[in-house]
Parts: sequence; C-alpha cells; structure tokens
Amino acid sequence: MTEVWGGKVMVYKVTDELKELQQKLQYTFKDGGLLVRAMSHSSYVNEKQSGMLSNERLEFLGDSVLGFITADHYFSHYGNMPEGELTKMRASAVCERSLCEFAKELELGKYLMLGKGEVQTGGRERPSILADAFEALIAAVYLDGGMGEARRFVLRYVSREPGKTGAFHDYKTILQEVIQRNPEEAVEYVHVRESGPDHDKCFEVEVHLNSNVIGAGKGRSKKIAEQEAAKEALALMGIEP
Repeated sequence: MTEVWGGKVMVYKVTDELKELQQKLQYTFKDGGLLVRAMSHSSYVNEKQSGMLSNERLEFLGDSVLGFITADHYFSHYGNMPEGELTKMRASAVCERSLCEFAKELELGKYLMLGKGEVQTGGRERPSILADAFEALIAAVYLDGGMGEARRFVLRYVSREPGKTGAFHDYKTILQEVIQRNPEEAVEYVHVRESGPDHDKCFEVEVHLNSNVIGAGKGRSKKIAEQEAAKEALALMGIEP
C-alpha cells in the first residue's frame, strides 16, 4: 500500500508476522497500511525518520469507537441497570488494565514495531503501549471494514460477563459521581507536564474543581496519571473507594 503524506510517498508492507496477526484477528485488511500503522509506535517512527505515521492518531479514534460500541452494548443488554452502574461497567471494560489484557490475548507485543530503546526497556510488555495499540487496532478495523466489523471485533472482548474484563477502582468515575451531586461544580483534568525519554515517559496531571487544584497524580500514561489524581482528590475529601 502506498500513501502520500507531507509530499512524500510512503510504502507500507504487510509482513508475514502481520499476516499472522490478521489470522488471530479473524479479519483480513483490504488496506494493509492501516494495520501497519496501528502497529507502528512513535518510538519506531521517530527512530526511522521516514515520514511514516505512528499509531497515535488511530489510538485517538479507536478510543471513541471502543467507548461507543461498549456503551451501546451495555445499554442494550442490561436494560434494568441504572446509569451509574452502566458507567462503572464500561469504565472497567475499557480501562488500560483491561485493554492491556485484551492485547496480551492477541500477543500484540510480538507484532509491535518499536524503537530500539523501547524494546530494550520492555516496551513489548508495557501496559500503556499495549492498551494504546489495541485502541489503534480498533480504529484500523473500523476505517477498513466499517462499524460492523469494528463491533464484531470489540464485542469478542467486552461482551464477556461483567467483571471478567479486569476489575479495578475507577477513581475518576467515583469522583465524578461525587461532584455531580452539586450541579454548579465542574471538574477538569489538566496535563501539567511530561518528562523522560520516549520509552520511559512520566506524565503529571492535576484535577481541578472550579479552577482549584484538588489532586495531582503521576503515571507512565495520561490515563494512569488522571486516575492517580482522582484518587488523591477522593482521599482529601475523606472518601475511601
């Protein structure tokens, strides 16, 4: 597959390993370049400096597609469940820990294209990288085959019995439920800074309540840092999840 980006013509080749991945996905891409891009981590792209695209934009889209499919499935299949419980179920199904486990079932770490530094520091097993790759893969399937194929792929995982997708404390949801008791209050997560090399990033996040800082957190991904910030905010409120 060829693609023009920034005036450059790039050629994407689906390797034998990626053909093997397609068998595990039970889906064959019409546009193999989407699969290649989904498996291309930013560390690999930066190292190659070839002008090719990483999977970050696909991850952004995949997160939304995953959220919609999951919400629609739970809404349709758990008609008597209140909104709060549905929110917790969805949060558990699409959290980094769950997505990492889904990625491991597919052995995505084996197929990821990573920079040398990332490989040497265990990037193929890093939860944030695996979770992001899984979301990028969802977007690739969606763009290549449409919502029907994306739904079929996602529901292989999130349609399992609730609680079997990797339970965890969703501090962000708990904090949001507390804040919503006062309609005039608004909570916002602010990404303060990131530091460290590409293969060992550290993200710092603050959670603001009406512009006042009520919690801060750090983590190897923005999602983890946000959860830590919400956890600290709950602790300051005297709330134990």
